[in-house]
Amino acid sequence: QVRVVESGGGLVQAGGSLRLSCAASGTILSFTEMGWHRQAPGKERELVAGITSTATTFYGNSVKGRFTISRDNGKNTIYLQMNNLQPEDTAVYYCSIEYWSGTRRISWGQGTQVTVSS
Repeated sequence: QVRVVESGGGLVQAGGSLRLSCAASGTILSFTEMGWHRQAPGKERELVAGITSTATTFYGNSVKGRFTISRDNGKNTIYLQMNNLQPEDTAVYYCSIEYWSGTRRISWGQGTQVTVSS
């Protein structure tokens, strides 16, 4: 089915920035929503940011003002610009896409590791 692949994770010092990318490929008749969640060791997966087909964006409270989600309108690709990263942002970041392919479906990527050092 639809494959979701994240990239751009890595190691960065506190205060630094990273830009994550997420590309979805496969049979997607209609883009509905794409977004990012993250999960730190021993923690529940939490919402980071999302963007809808109408360009509405939303963010988790912990990243508001620091992270920005955007979409490439020419393809099913989104980005997460992460600024002023802090150690508490360390987590595996997962991308998801909600789409229409006969029925409404959701696919998840395998995640990309973001590590922020002091």
